[in-house]
Amino acid sequence: MTREWLRGVGLLLLVASVAACASMQAKEPTLYERIRAVDATGTTRQGRDAIAIVVDRFVANMVADHRVNARFKGMPGPAVEKLKSNLSDQICQASGGSCSYYGRDMKAAHTGMKITEAEWNATVENLNTAFDQAKVGERERKDLVAAIAPMKGDIVGQ
Repeated sequence: MTREWLRGVGLLLLVASVAACASMQAKEPTLYERIRAVDATGTTRQGRDAIAIVVDRFVANMVADHRVNARFKGMPGPAVEKLKSNLSDQICQASGGSCSYYGRDMKAAHTGMKITEAEWNATVENLNTAFDQAKVGERERKDLVAAIAPMKGDIVGQ
């Protein structure tokens, strides 16, 4: 083999390596990896803990909201905790976390409830208030709402 041929092969391998490296871009962090929330002590949490903070505040807001709180009247404590757990799992999964949601699908869970458009809007407002309370970033808010918005058709009017 000639020296020129070896140099040519080496150059070809170098170009191929550079091209391969250029095509490997840094992986964009998932919403789950990006989400941050501030707890009651002022400590910033992330991932599953951040989701739990948002869910706790969201459920508290829903229970306090006269527009939707009738849906929660008489719900025993364990049922509220199960709701929070399911919401956390669902958000964790939808945001790219390693959690799995094993609850019922949204249509089955809401069939017969006849949730109105006004109740849906109140729910979204309460979620946005929870985001404010937990100081969730604007990009993460938008991405989380975008992840759950497709569920509306399976919830409203069922």
